[in-house]
Amino acid sequence: MNQEKYIGMDVHQATISVAVVDGKGKLIMECILETKADTVLEFLRGLRGTVSVTFEEGTSAAWLHDLMKPHVAHLVVCDPRKNALLKDGSKSDRIDARKLAELLRGNQLHSVYHGEHGVRTLKELGRSYQTLTTDVTRVMSRIKALYRSWAIPCSGTTCMPGGIAPSGWRRFRNLEFVCGRNGCISNWISCNRCARRREATCCARVASMMP
Repeated sequence: MNQEKYIGMDVHQATISVAVVDGKGKLIMECILETKADTVLEFLRGLRGTVSVTFEEGTSAAWLHDLMKPHVAHLVVCDPRKNALLKDGSKSDRIDARKLAELLRGNQLHSVYHGEHGVRTLKELGRSYQTLTTDVTRVMSRIKALYRSWAIPCSGTTCMPGGIAPSGWRRFRNLEFVCGRNGCISNWISCNRCARRREATCCARVASMMP
């Protein structure tokens, strides 16, 4: 007998709450799984019949989608903002999983598109590139602001010595900083780190060659 099973999953970082209902809406199983690939696949292998699964879009959605797609007949990653039923009544992981299974059985879910694995990889590479570019720009702006605070000319798209006049770099290299909290002498990088953490107010002792 090819019995249909509808599985709702409430996914969290460490655990997944699971509810399984049959074609008539009868609850036949509830359990909690570890959020691990082996545990999830072992659970799916233990089910018989036509298996349909749903869970909400979230941090682990892309990973779960790629993991379970080959092992189930139907997989829906749903939009949590459009699941009105989940907002009604009592709230708990177990109840949410059961409501998701009921919505899947009634075909009342709004799915979120998840492409093939290659598209996911491309999106992650693009996101990483954007993050790195933003971080580099922010750090370079901080360093150049420090240069300007000592009237050291700097130009171009680099914050390395090549973008600074030689005389300015020699002056900057001879700076020494005293941390007002610890009373220790450190270079400009350590002083900048103290300022970021707001642990101390750093002052500068300028070499005699500074104007």
